[in-house]
Amino acid sequence: MSFFAIAAGHYDRHIGRYGPALAQRLIEAAGVRAGEHVLDVGCGPGALTAALLHHGAQVTAIDPSEPFVSACAERNPAADVHQGAAEQLPFQDDAFDAVLAQLVVNFMRDAPAGVREMARVSRGTVAAAVWDYRDGMTILRRFWDAARTVDPDAGDESQMPYCSPDELAGLWRGALDDVRVTETTVQASYSGFEDLWAPLESGVAPSGAFTVALDEERRARLKQEFRTRLAVGDEPFTLTARAWIVVGRSYALAARTAPVASS
Repeated sequence: MSFFAIAAGHYDRHIGRYGPALAQRLIEAAGVRAGEHVLDVGCGPGALTAALLHHGAQVTAIDPSEPFVSACAERNPAADVHQGAAEQLPFQDDAFDAVLAQLVVNFMRDAPAGVREMARVSRGTVAAAVWDYRDGMTILRRFWDAARTVDPDAGDESQMPYCSPDELAGLWRGALDDVRVTETTVQASYSGFEDLWAPLESGVAPSGAFTVALDEERRARLKQEFRTRLAVGDEPFTLTARAWIVVGRSYALAARTAPVASS
């Protein structure tokens, strides 16, 4: 999407702040072991890729955004980084021990097809993390509540599919076995409100795209309303963000580990 075709640094200062902590939780939930070959789908600038490498995994990563692919490769020279989409992964069947996707399922053009592709190339676990956009992602919930004061018709990520446990579980069960969904909460720190606001004016993500589309007067109104709803000022503060983590096993793994029926 065009709002991710921006310099990686803008994403780092926006939602990317939460990435390293969330990556650790996703790796733990997926049960990734050192030495395994893992595919990072929708790698972005590389937060999950970096965490997997630090964990001792061999990592291949892929993302449709050229700036993000370049940033991920530069930041993680030990990883094999590709440009491409989840719906058409350029890898052989059962190529990876595990396939992980952090904060990308909601943005796939065809999520069921993307998950089927992730299952196809995995001989083990397939796992993903998505934000609880409806209630638990503080920065975005407050932003869109503020946005509707300047544009009552403003849409937001909470209207996207697959941001609830039931929806995620249903998506995963379409291609995988032994599906489970858990929740986790991470946090990010800011030096003050301007530190939080600045990335939005780069146009990053749906929230940034909404911000830059406003005229100067309405943007100023949004900024003030957002600050008021967050109840923060110029002093450092932290915000929390809840995510759902879904994990399933590929059919290939399930077939290998299923008990043999006695005759």
